[in-house]
Amino acid sequence: MKIVATLALLQLWISATARVSGSGSTETALSASPGDIVLLPCDTGGQGTPLLTKWLKNGHEINSSSSAPRLTVLQNGSLNIQQVIPEDEGSYLCNATLPGSKSFQAGFQLRVSSGSENVSTSISPATALPNGTLFTSRGSSLTLNCSRSSHPSQQLTWAFRGDSSSNDSLLSGSGSWLDFRIENIQASAQGVYSCMAHNPVSNQTVSKSTELLVYYVSDRHPECLWALTQDPSHIQFTCTWLGVYPTPELRWEDDPFEPAYSLSVMMNRSVLSEGQSVRCAARHLLLGPGKEKSCSLTLKLPYPEGEPMAAVLEADNVTLKCTEAVSTPPANTTWRKGQEQVYIVPGSKYILSEEGPVFMLTIVNVTKDDEGIYFCRSENPLGVRELEVYLTVKRTSSAYTGAVIGIFIAALVVGSTVIVAKTVYNSRHRICLGGFGQVDDEEGDVLSLVESDDEQIFQDAVPQLPPITNGGHTTLVQIHRIPSSDHEDAETADTSPQQLEDAVQTEEPEDLVEF
Repeated sequence: MKIVATLALLQLWISATARVSGSGSTETALSASPGDIVLLPCDTGGQGTPLLTKWLKNGHEINSSSSAPRLTVLQNGSLNIQQVIPEDEGSYLCNATLPGSKSFQAGFQLRVSSGSENVSTSISPATALPNGTLFTSRGSSLTLNCSRSSHPSQQLTWAFRGDSSSNDSLLSGSGSWLDFRIENIQASAQGVYSCMAHNPVSNQTVSKSTELLVYYVSDRHPECLWALTQDPSHIQFTCTWLGVYPTPELRWEDDPFEPAYSLSVMMNRSVLSEGQSVRCAARHLLLGPGKEKSCSLTLKLPYPEGEPMAAVLEADNVTLKCTEAVSTPPANTTWRKGQEQVYIVPGSKYILSEEGPVFMLTIVNVTKDDEGIYFCRSENPLGVRELEVYLTVKRTSSAYTGAVIGIFIAALVVGSTVIVAKTVYNSRHRICLGGFGQVDDEEGDVLSLVESDDEQIFQDAVPQLPPITNGGHTTLVQIHRIPSSDHEDAETADTSPQQLEDAVQTEEPEDLVEF
């Protein structure tokens, strides 16, 4: 306090000016803070010691006759003010009477400033952390208030300093308080908010700063991913949760929670099984106590599918296909050859290609050596499964030309035989077979086939067989003795019709053959 008083006195002595009566007076502006000591000089400028000195405040004479005056007129005419209070502010005038009936006047304008350390701020709605930092959730609407009890009134200013801003002025105003409103606050509004109060009387500026954090949590769940390693029996699972602030807590399965945006774990085949679900859980302050979000992966063995057999002609190209689209994590699919499962390396002979889940092996200029078993082998951390494809290589078409011609000729012969047989069968009742034997040198036998349901031949002359019990038809074979042509002509010429008829009726029955 002594230092402040000394400075105030020094300032007053340097700044005070006076003029002799008749030439006017000048007011000197002074400022002080509550509790200071102020000395207002009434220096005559070497014109002698004043015979009488009176001090006026705002036109009223100051009475220093009290028992404990704070305002005292010293012998040299100066006014001493102890423990300045805000009520001491005003206009002071010194009237001094000098020897020779001369007068002297000196004027001062005293301002008392107060409240320099009483700046207070509030941000609501917001929650305080243990270190005093405030946080709010993204999308909230906030009110920032700054107040200061001072005399006289001061200039208040809200300023912001963030990641992309150095010190931006948001709002200014005069008075004892200043409010600033933020609607739908976003992450870019996170930073330090400062309220600055400037007193124009003392030219002092004081400020108070508060850090505000903007928390937010994504509506999406964490993302579960996998990554294959050099060892196909191991896999790395990674859980990632972006779009949240501050850092969330993650864990795999029953492991402890760890603060991280991404968390990985390595697992081997011995702890994995078909249909197993691997789960990642995530916690965040804005979710509330005991609440969490999660993601999971359901594991599946590979299952390659395709045609088990393929055929190709020599010197042609052939493409073997295999489809694998069900494994989780995705399987590593390769082509292998033979029972030893020799790994197929792509080159001029073998071309490997993929179209989504379809894996293709193209064999160029196929030879007999390419015939055999090929394996489409799919492996993921759960296990290995294979598709066997057997490739048959056939000779080219020129090697089979003779065989094809032979087959064609054989088919032609068989076809002709069938046609002839069918023709003979359809004309069987007209066929007469001769030469079965000679009865004598001049006679031959004639064989006739007769259908029983056709017109009966020689019905009156040939005895009838008894009917068949199952109602089927009977075929008769009649054997006639045919005389030689010369003898027949002679006998026919000498025999009358009636004699021929009698001869037929008396002739012994002919032999009948039933088929």
